[in-house]
Amino acid sequence: MTDVKQVLRTQRIETPSWGYANSGTRFKVFPQQGVPRDPYEKVADAATVHRFTGVAPTVALHIPWDTVDDYQKLASYAREVGVGLGTINSNVFQDPDYMLGSVTHPDPRVRRKATDHLLACVDIMDATGSRDLKLWFSDGTNYPGQDDITARQDRLAAALSEVYDRLGSEQRMLLEYKFFEPAFYLTDVPDWGTAFSHCLRLGERAQVVIDTGHHAPGTNIEFIVAVLLRAGKLGGFDFNSRFYADDDLMVGAADPFGLFRIMHEIVQAGVVGPAGGIAFMLDQCHNIEPKIPAMIRSVMNVQEATAKALLVDRAALRQAQQAGDVLGANAALMDAYNTDVRPLLAELRSEDGLDPDPVAAYHRSGYADQIRADRADGQAAGWGA
Repeated sequence: MTDVKQVLRTQRIETPSWGYANSGTRFKVFPQQGVPRDPYEKVADAATVHRFTGVAPTVALHIPWDTVDDYQKLASYAREVGVGLGTINSNVFQDPDYMLGSVTHPDPRVRRKATDHLLACVDIMDATGSRDLKLWFSDGTNYPGQDDITARQDRLAAALSEVYDRLGSEQRMLLEYKFFEPAFYLTDVPDWGTAFSHCLRLGERAQVVIDTGHHAPGTNIEFIVAVLLRAGKLGGFDFNSRFYADDDLMVGAADPFGLFRIMHEIVQAGVVGPAGGIAFMLDQCHNIEPKIPAMIRSVMNVQEATAKALLVDRAALRQAQQAGDVLGANAALMDAYNTDVRPLLAELRSEDGLDPDPVAAYHRSGYADQIRADRADGQAAGWGA
């Protein structure tokens, strides 16, 4: 168990600033009390999650939702409260000009506007010390013949190349894909293969990011993980969970076994910690559940899946695989998955000076009451703000 604990101590899970704000579905955003009103309060909430979990030391920003006058000041504040600023996420999907696409739009004026926003995000990375720029595009079409498919890929490639060339030597571009929505006929970056092909052409600092909710039903995500790892092109994850589409539920909520299978590939490749180069981030819509406890629970769910993956008897697994023992190989995985690792993680937290039950510790802390009182006035942050 000592080796398992050592690996778990290296794990880092980034939380998203927007996960602390009001969010919802296409039909309704339900406001909650105590929600942050600005990026500084989002950072404070992220620091609270890290204080109780010990493994969430950075918070991702979303631009323009987290626009501030002085990003170095925001980075300094983050350090003061115990976290750092992480991935910078661009937004080229909410401006009215982007109705027919952003970087793939047929109008060069709109493409220039979108690309300039991506370049401005790199400027923010320079100011905050962030390593990763994450790109997700809602670009696509709704009807056959609406636009030239090949031309849209050419436009995408041109924009990506310009942004890639702007990156610093220690900065990376992470390209995300999504099967569908909001484009319903075709999405310009619909799958890992499309993202991979663009990243391969760009260079070694362009990598693919996997959002676990962005696939067709039944997709074998751990296969994608294994292939991208083998190619050295897996740059990160957006962890969440889904029942039907891009539900953005708490990670592990719908398919905890699927999360375990993903982490099994990560553990097998030896890339759990930061040295592995994989950015593990939560990307969730806490619509009806309290924001901070949901974030803490999600971090714990990833930890539990990782701990189970670390308990796989790899010698027995390899022996069964080489012997063609189908049931024995499957049993090696299932034995680990069915192990209750909560006592192990509670012990680990206690050894590291943390409360063994982070959710209970948060509720006892009084932080929820404090922010409800302190943030009673003003405009709560939410989607688009």
